[in-house]
Amino acid sequence: MNIDFTPFFKKYEELLGTVEGVFERVKSEYPECVKCEVGCSDCCHALFDLTLIEVLYINHHFNKKFEGKEKAALIEKANRADRNTYKIKRKAYKDFESGKSEDEILVEMAEERVRCPLLNDRDMCDLYEWRPITCRFYGIPTSIGGTGHTCGKSGFVKGEQYPTVHLDIIQNKLYEISDELVKAIESKYTKMADMLVPLSMAILTDYDEEYLGIGSDEDKEKKNE
Repeated sequence: MNIDFTPFFKKYEELLGTVEGVFERVKSEYPECVKCEVGCSDCCHALFDLTLIEVLYINHHFNKKFEGKEKAALIEKANRADRNTYKIKRKAYKDFESGKSEDEILVEMAEERVRCPLLNDRDMCDLYEWRPITCRFYGIPTSIGGTGHTCGKSGFVKGEQYPTVHLDIIQNKLYEISDELVKAIESKYTKMADMLVPLSMAILTDYDEEYLGIGSDEDKEKKNE
């Protein structure tokens, strides 16, 4: 693939830098509450989706780092994780169709556990340096859509006031970068920035020109002649 994602990866990495700074600040202010440590993999079983820029970033570094048997083994783990995720989402859809409330479904999905394919046998991340933003915030108080969340292993007390990361703001920034990328590559899939997929698909998918909707249509009518 001859697309240069570097400018967008740089913007994403700037956001990562901000995220790391926020986490470290909360950790330094509440060291007794943040329990994250080497070998703890609670967040590596959480169910969440990634935006387009995160997906491309993970995919790029995965393919750059792994090859041969090691890569094949990780792809097999990603396939298993993806099948499990599909079953969970399929059940959630059926529950919604049968009349169960969206809030109830979201609570149930938050309790689901799917082992991340990048979590190795030593309970450490095989792509830690390039892990998603959700992984980086896990362990400190967050909220999305007005609903708060804190790692169950942390020492943060329910009902107490703590600095809280509003993930809606972060998601908006991720969408902005993704949307800018879609427009820059002139994808025919103008709504691709709305895409949200699990990490397993970031590993399994070939994000080539065809997938991204670039070219064709007689190469955009020979670049408008």
